[in-house]
Amino acid sequence: MTMKLPEGWKRIPLHEIAEVRTGLAKGKTGQSDPVELPYLRVANVQDGHLDLTEVKTIAVERGQIDRYSLRYGDILMTEGGDFDKLGRGDVWQSPIEPCLHQNHVFAVRPQFERIDPFFLAALTASHYGRTYFLGCSKRSTNLASINSSQLKSFPVVVPPLEEQQRITGILRTWDEAISKTEKLLANSRTQKQALMQQLLTGKRRMQGFSNEWRHYRLGQLFKERVETNRSDLPLLSITREDGVIHRYDVGRKDTSNEDKSKYLRICPGDIGYNTMRMWQGVSALSEHEGIISPAYTVVIPNELVEGRFAAYLFKFVPVVFLFYRFSQGLVSDTWNLKYRHFAEIKVKVPERKEQEAISAVLLVADEQIITLEDKLEHLKDEKRALMQQLLTGKRRVKLDEPIERASVA
Repeated sequence: MTMKLPEGWKRIPLHEIAEVRTGLAKGKTGQSDPVELPYLRVANVQDGHLDLTEVKTIAVERGQIDRYSLRYGDILMTEGGDFDKLGRGDVWQSPIEPCLHQNHVFAVRPQFERIDPFFLAALTASHYGRTYFLGCSKRSTNLASINSSQLKSFPVVVPPLEEQQRITGILRTWDEAISKTEKLLANSRTQKQALMQQLLTGKRRMQGFSNEWRHYRLGQLFKERVETNRSDLPLLSITREDGVIHRYDVGRKDTSNEDKSKYLRICPGDIGYNTMRMWQGVSALSEHEGIISPAYTVVIPNELVEGRFAAYLFKFVPVVFLFYRFSQGLVSDTWNLKYRHFAEIKVKVPERKEQEAISAVLLVADEQIITLEDKLEHLKDEKRALMQQLLTGKRRVKLDEPIERASVA
């Protein structure tokens, strides 16, 4: 059932209020009078924002430049993408001029007197927009795609222009808060990497410690845990970002074997690593007892090494490179780091007390990052909820205030 709109709002097919412009197909233009110009590819238009860090060029005839050039206010959308990102557009604000767009990137050119480009871009990214695009898209695996006809038929919800502008003004305040938090998060991650570079190499010592660091083979610091036939324990997974978590928290279909007799027991304080992806840094310190796939290796730190310090060390780029060097296999798809090769790797570490002091500092950095990640996700959730309300008229803005102070009714 089509939702009821407020009085004064309309639902209009996109092609009646905007022109859907397809882009330039590489190699499809003549070369009688070519000129080399920058152009945007799918890689530049991702997840509702433009990434202009790498803009390539393409040869185009001078007579066709205007046909494929972007203008201020064009809404850029890709014809395909992830299910949850399909349809998200961003407004072109001319940081590069002239700039063209390729044939897999749509440029939606709105009629400014009828539709605000920022409102239309927000509508495509909202739950309302994604529902439409996913409903008519062609899907394969985790990707979906739309064609120009489907885009032209998109039923745009159109409030009065002043209300559109006030809505986008409110959403921009959320965008600013999100952008500020993203910058703080990026800075915190950079600072943590700098701390790791200083603390895990001994270039910066913790106060009160002066003893020399010592070289050890990892086999002198860890022993392997090979305990099977523990199907009574919960199934765990090891992820790069979230560490050791319960399998049902992963959010993907359970593809594990029904027979868990060969699965490995892992205990709190153990470190588990992906035997075939340790060279990519896939390892984590466990806070849980459970079982993990036999595709992993479980190691137990002894009294010479503190587990949390080791977990940080195993994520440190120079050490990850050692894992890469010691991995065995003919091609990357078969590289593996079994315990016997892991045990031969040499690392330089301080005494355990200094290890504990270092890991405490890095833990504080992690907690700051987690706090900012949670704040960022909260802001994005609140913005999504607000978009769903404002862009469909379920919640109205007050029109008797200046736009910069417009509030939500």
